[in-house]
Amino acid sequence: MLNPKFKNIYICFPGGKHKVLTMSYDDGREEDRRLVSIFNEHGIKGTFNLNSGIFSDPHRVPVEEYPELYRGHEIACHTYTHPTIERCPTELVARQILQDRYELEALSGAPVRGLAYPNGSYSKEIMALLPALGIKYSRVVETTGGFGMPENFLEWKGTCHHNGRLLELGEQFINMHKTQYLYMMYVWGHSFEFTTYGNWDVMENFCGMVENKDDIWYATNIEIVDYMEDAKRLRFTAACDKVFNPNAGSVWLEVDGGKAEIPGGALVSL
Repeated sequence: MLNPKFKNIYICFPGGKHKVLTMSYDDGREEDRRLVSIFNEHGIKGTFNLNSGIFSDPHRVPVEEYPELYRGHEIACHTYTHPTIERCPTELVARQILQDRYELEALSGAPVRGLAYPNGSYSKEIMALLPALGIKYSRVVETTGGFGMPENFLEWKGTCHHNGRLLELGEQFINMHKTQYLYMMYVWGHSFEFTTYGNWDVMENFCGMVENKDDIWYATNIEIVDYMEDAKRLRFTAACDKVFNPNAGSVWLEVDGGKAEIPGGALVSL
């Protein structure tokens, strides 16, 4: 009879990291220009949830600027005209999301697969509709104050709004060291709020605090969703001594404390 050796095998983020930082900002207001500049300076990745059908607000970034301004970040839906969708007919919710996708994809030249619920409004029926509309995740306004991975990406709760103990939570996050867990810090808000409250220094200090950490993956929302789906598709032998990666990209594991990259299309002995 075989006497199998049991190994501790954990899913890791790219590079064998166990922490991920992601940012989510809504409405495409003109302050996004300064926020994107701060993110770029510090190597932070952001997801920007945009309404492509609002043209009358002079404080919004013109849609023509989207491709260049948000280059290197993620463009996501926020519905076409930002209604309170829980009160809308289902048909209109579908049109709001699909039209926003259509316009944003025409501008960016890439699929748009994320959403932030406008006005924080959603329902179980809307959540059930989203996969048929090509939406892989959606962010709510409620926050957890913690660093766990979401149970449901269609009801994705962030760690904090940037006006909610951001620097305190950021310090906690960078000091997380138990590699048997995956930690995620998810910050959301609206860039115009920094002007309203006169606290741009909070975001500048936060980004300076968390930049260039060897154990943090800096990712957009959709990069996290896609990577975790890739990780679920790994195929292990019953003995967990080999793993096949059917994906195009690599997935990383921790095996008995060591890091292992599993390249796309490869069968790897562990």
